[in-house]
Amino acid sequence: MSYYLILALVLFVYMSLWFIISLIKKRNDVADVAWGLGFVLLTWVSFYLSGAGGLRELIVGFLITIWGLRLARHIYRRNQGKLEDYRYKKWRIDWGKWFYLRSYFQVYFLQGVLIFLIVSPVFVINKNFGPALGILDFVGIAVWLLGFYFEAVGDAQLQKFIKNSENKGKLIQSGLWAYTRHPNYFGEVTQWWGIWLIALSVPSGILAIIGPFTITILILKISGIPMLEKKMEENPEFVEYKRRTSIFIPLPRKKL
Repeated sequence: MSYYLILALVLFVYMSLWFIISLIKKRNDVADVAWGLGFVLLTWVSFYLSGAGGLRELIVGFLITIWGLRLARHIYRRNQGKLEDYRYKKWRIDWGKWFYLRSYFQVYFLQGVLIFLIVSPVFVINKNFGPALGILDFVGIAVWLLGFYFEAVGDAQLQKFIKNSENKGKLIQSGLWAYTRHPNYFGEVTQWWGIWLIALSVPSGILAIIGPFTITILILKISGIPMLEKKMEENPEFVEYKRRTSIFIPLPRKKL
């Protein structure tokens, strides 16, 4: 059985198990926890199947593991003790009698496809032996670190802001959120471009651009920023915040 087919089957079983968990828990937002962990799982299954053991492969595995575990822990703690996320709750109502079928295919199966595409640079890195670490590897690691900083710090700042009862009904506009309306999304996208830069050091690495391209389109045009911006529009502070603050790439705030 081929390398990629085994990885696809592992992912299929993994996402199907999370669908079962969602039925038991009666909440589809467990898919958000499954997201980061899915990348970690596929990274190390890929590492094992390819017989990889070089420094580049280990570094990439380490980076993906840090990112995936932190994200899963953050989302789990954020959702703990709360009702199902508003997006999934709305779909539960909108989909009616087709809820279970559409949940499986439009949430879990689709998420599995996206994970497979996005993590493709890691597959290429593990499968193709490359030269010793070079400039592209170090640039990629630096870009990844920048992205991780924006995602992790942005998430931490938002959680601290939300926990302060004085901020109820307000939009966070301080810290990294003063430079971009979505520092965590900027960070996630940037990390995957960093991984792809590392992949350029190995044969066929350039073809793995499908990974960062997919996450960029997903975040900017489909389920990331567009959905959250629509939710933020309900807040009266958003008009001014939108006018002064970059939507994605961190930039200095516009003056009044």
